[in-house]
Amino acid sequence: MAIEIENCYQTTVFMHIHIIPMSVIFLFTLKLFDSFGNSQRFFSPNFIRAQESDPSSTLIYHHHATSRGRTTVPVASDNSDITDVPEFEFFGLPGPRGLPPLTEYLDILEVDMMRKPNESNKIQHHTMYYNSDHLVVRRGQEFQVKVTFNRPYDSARDKFALEFVIGSSPQFSKGTYIPVFPTKERQSSWEGRVVSTSGNEVTMGITPEANCIVGKYHMYVAVATPFGIRRTRRDTSRNLYILFNPWVAADAVYLDDETEREECVMTEIGIIYHGAYDDVSERNWNYGQFNYGVLDACLYIMDKAAMPITNRGDPIKVTRKASAMLNSRDDEGVLVGNWSGDYTYGVAPTSWTGSTDILLTYASSKMPVCYAQCWVYAAVFNTFLRCLGIPARVVTNYYSAHDNDGNLKTDIILDENGRIDRNRTKDSIWNYHCWNECYMSRPDLPPGFGGWQVVDATPQETSDGMYRCGPASVQAIKHGQICFPFDAAFVFAEVNSDVVFYSRRRDGTMDPVKVNRTHVGRMVLTKTPGELTRRDITDQYKFSEGSAEERTVLEKAEEFGCKREKSDPTLADVDVVLPTLEISVGNDFELNVEFVNRSDQERTVDAYISGNVVYYTGVTSSEFMFNTPTVEIKPNKTVKELVEVESKIYMRDLVEQANLHFIVTGKVKETGQIVTAMKVVTLRNPKLTVEVSGGEKVNEEMMASVQFTNPFTFSLEGVSIRMEGPGIMSPKFKYYSLIPGGSSLTWTEFFTPQRTGTTRVIATLDCPALRQVSGQVSITIKP
Repeated sequence: MAIEIENCYQTTVFMHIHIIPMSVIFLFTLKLFDSFGNSQRFFSPNFIRAQESDPSSTLIYHHHATSRGRTTVPVASDNSDITDVPEFEFFGLPGPRGLPPLTEYLDILEVDMMRKPNESNKIQHHTMYYNSDHLVVRRGQEFQVKVTFNRPYDSARDKFALEFVIGSSPQFSKGTYIPVFPTKERQSSWEGRVVSTSGNEVTMGITPEANCIVGKYHMYVAVATPFGIRRTRRDTSRNLYILFNPWVAADAVYLDDETEREECVMTEIGIIYHGAYDDVSERNWNYGQFNYGVLDACLYIMDKAAMPITNRGDPIKVTRKASAMLNSRDDEGVLVGNWSGDYTYGVAPTSWTGSTDILLTYASSKMPVCYAQCWVYAAVFNTFLRCLGIPARVVTNYYSAHDNDGNLKTDIILDENGRIDRNRTKDSIWNYHCWNECYMSRPDLPPGFGGWQVVDATPQETSDGMYRCGPASVQAIKHGQICFPFDAAFVFAEVNSDVVFYSRRRDGTMDPVKVNRTHVGRMVLTKTPGELTRRDITDQYKFSEGSAEERTVLEKAEEFGCKREKSDPTLADVDVVLPTLEISVGNDFELNVEFVNRSDQERTVDAYISGNVVYYTGVTSSEFMFNTPTVEIKPNKTVKELVEVESKIYMRDLVEQANLHFIVTGKVKETGQIVTAMKVVTLRNPKLTVEVSGGEKVNEEMMASVQFTNPFTFSLEGVSIRMEGPGIMSPKFKYYSLIPGGSSLTWTEFFTPQRTGTTRVIATLDCPALRQVSGQVSITIKP
């Protein structure tokens, strides 16, 4: 076989055979060794004779070309599958007596990856918290490796390289095989240099490209001899992980705000907001992106998706693929969604305390994990993104419109008397919906649309045939540029839809009687960086209601096909006001409905007051109350209609979010106008008391206890309690078959903190009769 190699570096392969053997790739490395300025070619006589005897079979390497299109070899899509290479690679055919004497040439005795948490690599790369036995570094930034040879390294006559390989069919042209050289005269796409030498030891600095593939690599040390390449054998201790790098300006995920970066990459514990717009609740969550096994689980998710290795350096492709893989709808992804209230065959969404259990279970079982709702999808997705180095945060949108398909209307159908027609009202507004934002540049969009991007793993609608959403530019959503990929129109509708009440006549025709343009997307929240408070980011999604900018944006959206309600029905001169209530689960309460007459004439309203148990998705579980008062109001006066609500009528139907939805509609007799009002009341659950005791020092045993008292007269059955804390306690679980009414329990666990700093212990209690009970305590661990 004849091989012709041009004196170049980046390559495309053209050959008469289809499969590229690893030996050919590594022979090319030796040509690179040869081009250090030494004109001698390290080819054996047997190799030269073979070249002369068969000039028809040629392999040509061309300068600065890459092959990203069609291929005749299988596309590598499994990061765990790495090809072994021989310890000695002959130039040509080996001699009859095996290996020639190599005593005068460099031999590799030891390789130190400098992978300990307290060594410079992990500290400088902000990866010291990863609970991994391997080196974890970030691209676009130098890391160091120490190589010990059998004698001192002589740069004038010794030639060696570090070879980095990822995937099952590494190719130079694909960026899956990268040789790194120690001299300035010969450099590859990854920069290399000798940092220092000491006796037989050489410290080598390696700087991966800022757009290189993210994943698990293996490193070989290769030395050139006149007979062939001598290299280290495969050893798992020389595996290393290369991640995205938001600290380096050349990386697509670069974030120049240090406080934001610390929060959105390094912070392990977060607050996810839920509840109602005017009664915000908090849920603590352990993202656990540094926990043992989580990084491998995140890489397995991309393997499971059969995502080509060569695509894994592009955050746009990685986040879009992951938004599909975090749900199980069409690709056996990580989490099974369940909004039914029946979680018999899995874990209730409200029971989870963090992402670690979910990701490790998925990676070990290779099966989707049960169960999730929107905040669980968002929380686990957040772990995935932060673990790989992509800045990310969980965002909550209050009154989120769903399934509108880009149509900016949520339709509520009333009959002629003003009562809701539940059979014909199909659209729903979620009390809240959680998604993720991740930070990256968008070279596929015009300038100005990089930065925060919406990605959403909750399966709602298909995008390009799969249940996924994003990345959609937040700037594009704010400015109505809903034509930009990906799924900007869908997110735009979630925060901008109008709620339109229609009165349906007996003949089936419908007239809009009220349009509420401010109800949907009322507030968008995320955690404040570095603090335990919430941050309102509504202004990042839309301009203030009624402003000239908002009108311009809606007009722009309409140019791209978004339809909205143009009519502007006359407002009724009677207002209905529902109070904001703080009620604990199991309590009776009073609902004061105010009817305000703004006219100079008496008004009579035939009203319908409906109380419903609803899921947080806005879907009604059951109606527990229905009153039909007739209210007479004097001119410019207010009348209060008092409604008694007993716990026994709502407790039997309560679902996990403990939401009661009150809707008041009615018709003014004198004018025929329709009046409406809606209010979500989130019932407050009892709390868990979490306490810790002990020395609060690294490697000293401590104790955590969870205390709970059943506040009800009835027993709670099938109770599960979970507890965990990042850096101090792995997830723990306890099951109680029965907690009698009025009785208390205390659960105690011992743990040993592994690192210093402030963290939290989070606990949840869950059972079919009582969901979403939680507690937490902060703790500062000293050295």
